Amino acid sequence: MRLILMGPPGAGKGTQAKFIADHFGVPAISTGDIFRANVSQGTPLGVEAKRYMEAGEYVPDEVTNQMVRNRISEPDADPGFLLDGYPRTLAQVEELDAMIADTGHQLDAVVVIKADSDELVQRLLARSEIEGRADDSEEVIRRRQEIYLAETEPLIAVYLQRGLVHEIDGMGEVEEVTKRIFEALDQIDQS
Repeated sequence: MRLILMGPPGAGKGTQAKFIADHFGVPAISTGDIFRANVSQGTPLGVEAKRYMEAGEYVPDEVTNQMVRNRISEPDADPGFLLDGYPRTLAQVEELDAMIADTGHQLDAVVVIKADSDELVQRLLARSEIEGRADDSEEVIRRRQEIYLAETEPLIAVYLQRGLVHEIDGMGEVEEVTKRIFEALDQIDQS
C-alpha cells in the first residue's frame, strides 16, 4: 500500500498516520522526520537542508525530493509507505510519480482528512496551550490554513482526476476517524 496523507494543520494527520502505517505494515514517512534524521546524521543532504532551515528558508525541491527518494528506497518501504507532508508542489507530484514508477509500483490512494476550519483553530489553540507553543496564535494558525489550501488544492485536483482521492471526515473522536479511513482503504487493499 502506497499512500499520501493530506489535511490541514490540526486535522490529526500525525495521529492517523501511525494507525494507518501499523494497519498496513508500512512506514509512516513525514518530511519533517526525514529532514531531522538527515540533519542529525550529518548527511550531505542534511547539511544542505540545515543551511536553508537555519536561514528560515524553504528547503529547495531538489533536496527534499532526493531525501524522499532515498527514504522510500529503504528496505522497510518495499511493501509500501505512507507519506505525510510530501508532495507539497505540482513539481513534487511529478517527481514522486517518477520515484514510484522506478520501483515498478504505483500510488494506491490519497487520503484527505477534511475538517471544519474553526474547529481546527480551536484544536490547535488548545494544543498550543498544552504544549506551550507561544507562536501558535489564532492569526498564525489561520495563516497556515490559508497556505495549506493554496498549496494543496491543486495537488488534490490532480489526484482527483486520477481517481485516487478518499476524502475523510476528520471531525469526531480519533477512533471514529480511524475507522472511516480504514473502511475507505480496506476496499482498495482487497481490489
